[in-house]
Amino acid sequence: MSSPSHHHIPLSVWGMLLLLSVIWGGSYLFVGIAVKDLSPLVIVMARVVLAAAALLPLHLLLIGPLPRDREAWTAIIGLSILNNVIPFTLIVTGQTMIASGLASVINATSPLFGVAIIAMVGLEPLILRKTIGILIGILGVAILKGGTMFEQGSQTLGILLCLGAAASYGFGSLWARMKLKNTPPLSMATGQLLCSSLIMTVLAFSFDNPSQLIDASKESWIALLALALLSTSFAYILFFRVVAQSGPANVLLVTMLIPV
Repeated sequence: MSSPSHHHIPLSVWGMLLLLSVIWGGSYLFVGIAVKDLSPLVIVMARVVLAAAALLPLHLLLIGPLPRDREAWTAIIGLSILNNVIPFTLIVTGQTMIASGLASVINATSPLFGVAIIAMVGLEPLILRKTIGILIGILGVAILKGGTMFEQGSQTLGILLCLGAAASYGFGSLWARMKLKNTPPLSMATGQLLCSSLIMTVLAFSFDNPSQLIDASKESWIALLALALLSTSFAYILFFRVVAQSGPANVLLVTMLIPV
C-alpha cells in the first residue's frame, strides 16, 4: 500500500469520513443498549465474531483466500490488538461508568495521541500548531471532567479508560503507517477481525461468562447485530479504504466528527 499524501484530503475521502463518523457514532448507542444485559468482554467478543463471520464469505467471494505472507499477518495481528481488542474493551467498559456521548467526545482525542506518538518516534516533527492542538485537547477533557481529574469515582475511571482507548488508536495509526503496504482494504478488515475474534473468545471464556448471550433481550441482540454488521464490518471496509487513499493519520479525523 503506497503512502498517500497527508496534506490534501480528496472530497471523496471526506465523504467516506462523514459516513464513517455516522456509522461509528451509532456504535456508542448500540453499546449503551447492550451493556444493560451483557458484560464488556462478551459484547466485544460478540461484536468481532459476528463481524468476522459477515466479512469472511464476502472476502472469499470478491478476493479469494486471505493473504498468506508473514508480513501481511504481522500488520494484521498488530492492528487487531491496537484497533479492536484494546480500544473496544476499554470503551465498552468505560461506557458502564460514563454516558455514551461523553465516551464519544473523549474518543475524539485519538488524533491528538496519533500526532504525539508519531512525533515521538521521529516520523513527523511536532510543530507549533500540532502542539497547540494537543494542549487544547487536554484542556477540553479536563473541562468535560470538571473538578479534580484524578479524584476517586467511577466517572474518572470511565474517562481514563476511554482515554486509554484513544491512545491505543493513536498507536494503531503508527502501526498502520509502519506496516500497511500492499494488503487490500477488505483483507485487512477481514484478517483483523478474525484475529480479534480468536483473542476475544479466549478472553471472554477465560474471564467471563458468554452464556449470558442466551438470556439477552431482543433489544440487546438487535444492538449487537447493528454493532457488528454496520459499525464494525461495513465501517472497517470504509476505514481501510480511507487509509489506502489518504493515510492512517488522516483517518483518525473521523473521531472528531463522531461526537457531532
